[in-house]
Amino acid sequence: MKDDEFRPKLGKIGSRGSKAGKRYAGQVRAAVNREGAPGELYGADSDRVDGKAFIDRADGDRHQFRFIVAAEDGIEYEDLKALTRRLMAQMQEDLGTKLDWVAVDHFNTGHPHSHIIVRDDRGENLVIAREYISSGIRERAAELVSLDLGPRTDREIELRLRREMEQERFTSIDRRLLSMRDDDGLVSPGGPDAIRQTLHQGRLRKLERMGLAAEVGAGSWRLDDELEATLRRTGERGDIIKTIHRELAGKGLARSAADWVIHDRAGEPVQSLVGRVVARGLADEINDRHYMIVDAVDGKSHWIDIGRGEAMETMPNGCIVRVAPRNTEPRRVDRTIAEIAAANGGRYDVDIHLKHDPSATESFARTHVRRLEAIRRATGGVEREPNGTWLIAPDHLDRVANYEGQRARAEPVVVDKLSSMALERQVSFNGATWLDRELVADRPEPLHGSGFGCDVREAQARRREWLIAQGLAHEEQDRIVYRANMLSILRQRELNRVAGQLSEELGLPYAEARSGGRVEGTLRRSVELASGKYAVVEKSREFTLVPWRPVLERHVGKEVSGVVSGEGISWTVGRQRSGPGVS
Repeated sequence: MKDDEFRPKLGKIGSRGSKAGKRYAGQVRAAVNREGAPGELYGADSDRVDGKAFIDRADGDRHQFRFIVAAEDGIEYEDLKALTRRLMAQMQEDLGTKLDWVAVDHFNTGHPHSHIIVRDDRGENLVIAREYISSGIRERAAELVSLDLGPRTDREIELRLRREMEQERFTSIDRRLLSMRDDDGLVSPGGPDAIRQTLHQGRLRKLERMGLAAEVGAGSWRLDDELEATLRRTGERGDIIKTIHRELAGKGLARSAADWVIHDRAGEPVQSLVGRVVARGLADEINDRHYMIVDAVDGKSHWIDIGRGEAMETMPNGCIVRVAPRNTEPRRVDRTIAEIAAANGGRYDVDIHLKHDPSATESFARTHVRRLEAIRRATGGVEREPNGTWLIAPDHLDRVANYEGQRARAEPVVVDKLSSMALERQVSFNGATWLDRELVADRPEPLHGSGFGCDVREAQARRREWLIAQGLAHEEQDRIVYRANMLSILRQRELNRVAGQLSEELGLPYAEARSGGRVEGTLRRSVELASGKYAVVEKSREFTLVPWRPVLERHVGKEVSGVVSGEGISWTVGRQRSGPGVS
């Protein structure tokens, strides 16, 4: 079977250790089946396997191969499990070793496909020859599909290739043309018959119009050195445009294609923007890169590469977010560490910090230690002695810049959730909303007259009417005057309402946290309010609600304590005052 007649398309294959396998296993579980329900991991003998058990077995593996099999006629299959199992059984026979694998099927695109993770069943290093990776698996999958659906007729092959001839993506014709180059890098259109010659000639003319091929003589062509990479990028961009159209149309949002902006790794850099989340999904399934579509107040709809999915909290569709590029410059905390270490023989710890700056607090110094821990875990760019003292190199700030650069490649943007509440619901909500914060802000977000900017303008006008009816604002000449404590009143209304509901649920009275007071108890969970996320801290006879911090996530169910201040709460785990800080 010739290369341009393959029905299956093999995705990129990688071999990484257990950490990558964990990310990939978690990512593929996000798949959906043909009915739109969440996909299930399956294996050789079961339609539902325990992903955690597979991860545990794979812990310590040096090699795990991950690949995608996307049969061009996958839509013809009611279920891909049987095809995947037969392919893996054939691979096991070809490789001469028992394979341990899990897979999941994706039916949420126009091209159903299967994600597979495979390892050696004995825990040995799984070695697969380069030729088998590049073509053997593809050929095995092609054989199986042909057995199921019958061999493709010459007419079917010709029709498919004619469709490829005008596509602005990397095709099997391009692969064939690249393989036909002579020692001088020139291509002469040819083939076993006149049809193939016509297809090759037609494709070269298309590539010429795209600036990727040039005729240098009678029947001789030179292909651009970056032809494959350019066509793959162009194809990806085309897929992004289709995704934007599908998601906007699915949400009933009429937006001009001229107002779509793509922020992928090769596209326009992201500037700070505010808008509502339209959708989130996988942009690159192998490398676990996700995208987010944001309908922004600037009147444009933005497709944004947000990097690794595991790095960001869940952002429900309709919530209001701010997206900004990740800063790669060293922070003030880094400069402080470098300054203190330079004055103390290249060493840093909490005691050295407090001696260097007597006005600093222990909790403040510990934030610097946590920063060093993060850098050490990620890059090994700093060293800690057994006694807890950190060795800070003279080029520490350069190492920090390297660390931030690595983070920016994995997580190119920072997404902050401004409100979990959809815009329409905020108009008459009896609590402090994002709309209210914008109405009283010294520098509100500039709103465009179209798209989401127009939607926000209309919502603000209706919210003003509601606030006036509530006695929280009034008209004065040609402007609206808001009560000075409007946000506090609205925030307290919602807090009291939610506290009352929790009091009934927990069977405990609510005790309001006072500024300067101490909060102690068991961290039960978080609750989402319009004004933000709050922590539910329960004591034996009462409970309280205090502003949530992301660092608390791993301490749910534990004893915590902290002191309330105007800037929030400085938390510690445990009731003791000198416990390990988590703020």
